[in-house]
Amino acid sequence: MNYKKLGNTDIEVSEICLGTMTFGEQNTETEAHEQLDYAVDHAVNFIDTAEMYAVPGRQETQGLTEKYIGSWIKASSKRDKIVLATKVTGPSPSFHYISDHELGFSKVRMDEALHKSLKRLRTDHIDLYQLHWPERNANKFGQRGWTYDEQEEWQYNIDEIIETLNGYIKAGKIRTYGLSNETPWGAMKYLQEADSAKVARPVSIQNPYGLLNRTYEIGLAEISHREQIGLLAYSPMGFGLLSGKYHMNEDRPEDRLNQFKQMSRYNSDQCYEATSQYLEIAKSHNISLAAMSLAYMRSKPWITSTIIGATNMNQLKENIASSTLPLDKSWLNEIEKVHQAIPNPAP
Repeated sequence: MNYKKLGNTDIEVSEICLGTMTFGEQNTETEAHEQLDYAVDHAVNFIDTAEMYAVPGRQETQGLTEKYIGSWIKASSKRDKIVLATKVTGPSPSFHYISDHELGFSKVRMDEALHKSLKRLRTDHIDLYQLHWPERNANKFGQRGWTYDEQEEWQYNIDEIIETLNGYIKAGKIRTYGLSNETPWGAMKYLQEADSAKVARPVSIQNPYGLLNRTYEIGLAEISHREQIGLLAYSPMGFGLLSGKYHMNEDRPEDRLNQFKQMSRYNSDQCYEATSQYLEIAKSHNISLAAMSLAYMRSKPWITSTIIGATNMNQLKENIASSTLPLDKSWLNEIEKVHQAIPNPAP
């Protein structure tokens, strides 16, 4: 397992990060603990979660993911073995049940969110605290381009958010902070405001990236490289589509794309066609599509870590094992040909 530093900090994280949004929905507490044990025992030191998890978000399961991680931390005494990341929820009427305060990044809401996460996680600090998605109107969650909204009520407050986050750093409640589902404009404004105030910068951006969605390369990849704010890539497996199981008729009713029809980002005909072509590349090189998809991420130097998620131990073991698969220029070149023909079918 290789390790990279988070931004300009001395915090080193494994190139594979264990994503946990299935804990509390598709995975029980016992299964969550088994995954955490296996990941840490196999050199994964980076764990990512969020206050709104499990996914899909609903009131009955909100906070369960953090609680399961917290009970594992208490039972295992391995808090010092992991770099722990979580997120504060952005504005959304769908998640009104999370707080009596308006969702977003006001100091009162962030204070509440942080302290509730600390309690659920049974820890006295968060290593990486992330803003789950922007407060302002932005193209995120499958929206290809930005659209002007004349009804937008957002007032510029990035300087205030940075002040709040740096206050948490000074208080020892977080070690550093990052962005998520962010745009090039947003990333640069956070960096500029932090530099102007001479305080700690954001060190990471957690955005979707994988064979079916490489929109991060349009603007953000250069920012990551030049500004030391690396990508934490989520959904590298396209909700399991890039495992190849749906194409090989090995999927089950409880698999994510079958069970949660509302999660339609990777359900288009273009996604299925691109995946079919990627599967043929993997077969021709006698490797699994899952391993190839995840190994591909290591070809991008601006990626700090790739977030994997698994609903069973076989998936988890295969995903972690991808860190040892050598990169092959021939299949990397073949991947580029498919991408040029079917670019970003799941933005």
